[in-house]
Amino acid sequence: MPASRDDLMAFFQDLGIEVTTVDHEPVFTVAESGDLHDRIPGGHSKNLFVKDKKSRLFLIVALHDAEIDLKKVHQVIGAQGRVSFGNAELLMEVLGVEPGSVTPFSLINDREAQRVTPVFDAAMMQHDMLNYHPLKNDATTTISAGDLLKFAKACGHEAQVLAVSEEAKAAGL
Repeated sequence: MPASRDDLMAFFQDLGIEVTTVDHEPVFTVAESGDLHDRIPGGHSKNLFVKDKKSRLFLIVALHDAEIDLKKVHQVIGAQGRVSFGNAELLMEVLGVEPGSVTPFSLINDREAQRVTPVFDAAMMQHDMLNYHPLKNDATTTISAGDLLKFAKACGHEAQVLAVSEEAKAAGL
């Protein structure tokens, strides 16, 4: 059974991670979330659940407006050949979330199997505060960049901070 929002919040509390959460209407795409960016300060994201030719899984997390070349990103993240999106069934099986609710917080559901490699874009990690869905797309939770790394590590994942976006590459990050 995947973790619930209450499970996630309890996990944050156990780790001493302070977060704030704003409830809102469900948003399924970055385009639908535009007004939230005005109401909730910090970096807003997009999350790409992808797999390589050897079925290795990656969760690429970047700023909502980041340009990521899916034909070349495999070279940056260490994937075997080009990546493709994982389907909804695999997403639910591995991260316990539905399409539209993909979030780095879903790593809480991959603590035992550790099937996913989280990749956080270097440009995104320049923001002090970052925003993600707390496992469902009807709320947004704000966390510090440092605490995001602490959370990933507590889930057993060593997040890779890499220049996956064109913006990060241009900035030399």
